[in-house]
Amino acid sequence: MASKPITLQTESRGKRIPKLPSDTSIYVQGSTSDLYDRLSKETGLAATRLRITCDGKPVPNDKKITVGSAGLGSGSPQIAWRTVFVIEYLGPLLIHPLFYFLRPYIYTGAHSPPSTLQTLSCITITLHFLKRELETLFVHRFSNATMPARNIFKNSAHYWVLSGLLIAYFTYSPTSITAGKGNPILTYAGLALYAIGELANLNTHLVLRNLRSPGGTERGVPRGLGFDWVTCPNYLFEIMAWVGILMINQSWSTAVFLAVAGVQMAAWAKKKEGRYRKESGGKYKKKRFAMVPGVW
Repeated sequence: MASKPITLQTESRGKRIPKLPSDTSIYVQGSTSDLYDRLSKETGLAATRLRITCDGKPVPNDKKITVGSAGLGSGSPQIAWRTVFVIEYLGPLLIHPLFYFLRPYIYTGAHSPPSTLQTLSCITITLHFLKRELETLFVHRFSNATMPARNIFKNSAHYWVLSGLLIAYFTYSPTSITAGKGNPILTYAGLALYAIGELANLNTHLVLRNLRSPGGTERGVPRGLGFDWVTCPNYLFEIMAWVGILMINQSWSTAVFLAVAGVQMAAWAKKKEGRYRKESGGKYKKKRFAMVPGVW
């Protein structure tokens, strides 16, 4: 028995296509080539000028590949990217204050008040993720509207487990290095680096926001503080802020999170450099380093 046609939601990722419909119907067993032909007729553009993606992955124009096998119309539940970010950052935003205020109930022998370093750690990390939440709600504009809901667990694990549970447990323990007095020079230097990193990171996000119109998915060429040094200064300043936190709490757990996050951001930055070169052509000044000047 033949399957019923499915309805696919469509939207422009770059320059707006005037005649692009908000949705189109096609059979799951139809080829991706049929989908390209259909959208070509509806938009008035040659199929060779169209590029279809699904969850950020390109869909080939191939008569041998079906719409279903390409992952289109799979029916898997979707979740908005904005919601994903809110959930991701909510973990550490709640976990750190909970560990800080519930120390006597979590650790054996935690009778004395938290140390100055533990208090500063809680404040800086909580403010960092509060900033992330506010940026998600009021600053960021997303090129992709949704992602498969099943990915939320994988995405959230990085923040809830590494920056949340791991750092919190080993930072607020009465036996941790953060429970000591620390070095005032190192602490003040860490606070300064943290503040500079957070403010510069916010500035970068505002620059990126202004490149995209409300509800739009177009990409522009960013300019401003840090963009002459590297492809993604937002990642550079993020690293600076976390190095500042590491200088304050001196915990190996923070170093682990910083290393994992740094590797991931380095990979994203390299991909973004390639995307800028491909989409912006001569308008984009190629960068030698993607994230850290002189290093990567």
